[in-house]
Amino acid sequence: MGLMKVLLVDDSGVMRKIIARSLNALWIDDVVEAGDGVEALAAFGDGSGFDLVLTDWNMPNMNGIELVTAIRGSGNKIPIMMITTETEKEQVLKAIQAGVNDYLVKPFDQEMLTLKLERVLPKPQTA
Repeated sequence: MGLMKVLLVDDSGVMRKIIARSLNALWIDDVVEAGDGVEALAAFGDGSGFDLVLTDWNMPNMNGIELVTAIRGSGNKIPIMMITTETEKEQVLKAIQAGVNDYLVKPFDQEMLTLKLERVLPKPQTA
């Protein structure tokens, strides 16, 4: 299994640093950061090379749902995980309908992140 590459989208630089550090502590060594959906789409391109998109919901310019809709609209089936403070059922359903594979509610700990990642990403096999 090669290196894992994740697109991390959050308008908070501090939050991105925290999540990137958590990802690096697991088995994900390549984290590409974006501050909103517009930046994320530019970085994502056709999605080749990425294994996962981790995106915040509430962001300026283009929010998480709009980003998910854009990625899914291009026919890309990459796993997408929404990071959100939204826990209302309608919001969760909206995210799932848009094409999110799973979601992570803030605040979360390393253990929760690991559990969620293991559900959407194949863990690399160590030789």
